[in-house]
Amino acid sequence: MIQFAKKVSFLSAGLLSAGLLFTGSVQAQTLKLGLVTPPSHVWSQVGERINENLQEKSGGAMKVEVNPLSKLGPEAQMINLLQSGAMPLGILTLGALTNRDESLIGWSLPYLFDDVEHATQATEVEAAQQMLANLDAHGMLGVGYAFAGMRHVLSTKPVNEPSDLEGQKIRAFPSAIFNDWWTANGAAPTAMPLSEVAPSLTTNLLNAVDVDLDAVVGMKFHQQAPYLALTNHMAFPAVIVVSKRYWDRLDEDKQKMLMESIKEAEQWGYQRAIDAELENLAAVKADGAEVIDIDLTSFKEIGDKVNQKYLDNNPLRAQFYEQVKNLNN
Repeated sequence: MIQFAKKVSFLSAGLLSAGLLFTGSVQAQTLKLGLVTPPSHVWSQVGERINENLQEKSGGAMKVEVNPLSKLGPEAQMINLLQSGAMPLGILTLGALTNRDESLIGWSLPYLFDDVEHATQATEVEAAQQMLANLDAHGMLGVGYAFAGMRHVLSTKPVNEPSDLEGQKIRAFPSAIFNDWWTANGAAPTAMPLSEVAPSLTTNLLNAVDVDLDAVVGMKFHQQAPYLALTNHMAFPAVIVVSKRYWDRLDEDKQKMLMESIKEAEQWGYQRAIDAELENLAAVKADGAEVIDIDLTSFKEIGDKVNQKYLDNNPLRAQFYEQVKNLNN
């Protein structure tokens, strides 16, 4: 009787173990996606769209967990996670990736783009696709772009021309071309996380912010800096990347599902960014921001000088510049 009980107990344990293994096998495979923006931002929305697409295509066998506001760490850490295969997906700012491929700075050339729609069209030029391909050497597959709005200036005092920025501390993205651009305008560029901008404006550690309207709406910076000068000086795309190590572990069917999910979300994100530019401008106006339409002539003259430095020392950037210019011809 004791032996029979042991056999039953052993059999039950085996069935339980098998049941647990079976449950694990049918649970959705979760792909972590990291990015720096708040949940309301269009890049975060693109991440959620990838999730919706992938769940539908895989019948619920695969899904994406979107981690906004640097939940998985700063971008340098996210790149390490991507390279190791620990984080399958990311939507990374160009500034974080230019340390790997300097040609990507071409997207930040002042006044290269008229608006967000113009910038989305530039993704199709040969040089833009080569920039994505170059990331393969760094353990990441560059599979697409995502856009926020154009860059503008939000400030505690009105800005109508470059001289109004003289000596002003402006939060700028930590990138060489951003530093050169704002220094050329007489300002003092200051790098800091988005989460520290509002208190820094309140305590006068900052006088202004180089920002897209998605971030203004999501972070409410206009409550501390009410003047919005529509400088429209740069586009601000991100790159959608897949860990090469993770990708190489997938079979062809899963690769196809993931790529199709990303590419549909990429195109959806382009239109969303175009629409959001108008929606966000209306929202900040309604919420009390004082919008300043300015003569951009002097800003563009400074931009031409900054651009020349970055076109002379990188052939792919120069090709990108010419190919984008030819879009209008």
